[in-house]
Amino acid sequence: MPGPRAATTTVPEPERMSLPRRALLSAPLLLPGLARAQEPYPSRPITFLCPVAPGGPADVMGRPLGQFLTAEWGQPVVMDYKPGAGGTIGMDAVARSRPDGHTLTIVSNSTYTIAPHLYAMPYDNDAAFAPIALMAMAPSFIVVHRSVPVTSVADLIALAKSKPDGLAYATAGIGFTSHLATELFMSLTGTQMLHVPYRGGAPATQAMLAGEAQVNFMEAAFVRAHAPGGAIRPLAVTSRTRHPLFPDIPTIEEAGVPGFESATYWAMQAPAGVPPAVLAKISDAVLRWNRLDATKATLTNAGFIPIAADGPAFLRHKAEDSAKWGRLIKDRGIRIS
Repeated sequence: MPGPRAATTTVPEPERMSLPRRALLSAPLLLPGLARAQEPYPSRPITFLCPVAPGGPADVMGRPLGQFLTAEWGQPVVMDYKPGAGGTIGMDAVARSRPDGHTLTIVSNSTYTIAPHLYAMPYDNDAAFAPIALMAMAPSFIVVHRSVPVTSVADLIALAKSKPDGLAYATAGIGFTSHLATELFMSLTGTQMLHVPYRGGAPATQAMLAGEAQVNFMEAAFVRAHAPGGAIRPLAVTSRTRHPLFPDIPTIEEAGVPGFESATYWAMQAPAGVPPAVLAKISDAVLRWNRLDATKATLTNAGFIPIAADGPAFLRHKAEDSAKWGRLIKDRGIRIS
């Protein structure tokens, strides 16, 4: 007997379509993705993901800048904080975020130029981020406790040389600019003081006020709050020019230490891969805010010196700052214990 007849299959009409027609019918499936790629920026709330604790300098800049951007673009700006490990925890979160311009960061040179010399980076510090703007710098002041019998930088150098490790200096922690500024000062003056690291600038200031430490490189806001009462005595400012809030206080260079300069710099970055047009739009808005008279007044009053430099200028600064502190960290044998 003949075997069973082979089954025949009728190919449905769509399967027999020519390739161009099939492509035409499937095109609508791609439209949502195309629409997302072409939607205007910003299309949802923006997050400033800061690698520091709330209540600090990132807030001083981030909150008024966020209000400005909200008024400009009609989208709210949310502050988010992920401190720890010299800022690398928060920056790792930024590096892993979607590169569409809706996650940005306000970060200091303690993280973007100093931390890479002290910590194992979970990201490529040079390739993981896109520069937006260098916004401001915050010089500090070398101050002494009221019990220390000096009134000038020269007096302090002489006292420190007369008693190596006899003066304790408080810092915000190993690798912070208050620490490296003191290390730079000791390196240039041939002095040696005892390092007492604290967990942040505020605890270090409290230690100074209590007399637990005798020397500190202190931010302008703390100096303005505590110097008038006589608890501390500012001797000089760390920048190359005098601070507008304290025009009568000399720079450390003027006080006899050539080549000394130290400051905390603050910049805005985005994760790498943000479209150039979006980066340009963000940078333009940030720099316009930075150059407003009201912004300059706010930042200056808080102890900052406004800068308002674009992305390429920030990258040049980043390279110079990294080289400077990297050499000091190596020469002084500084490491995270």
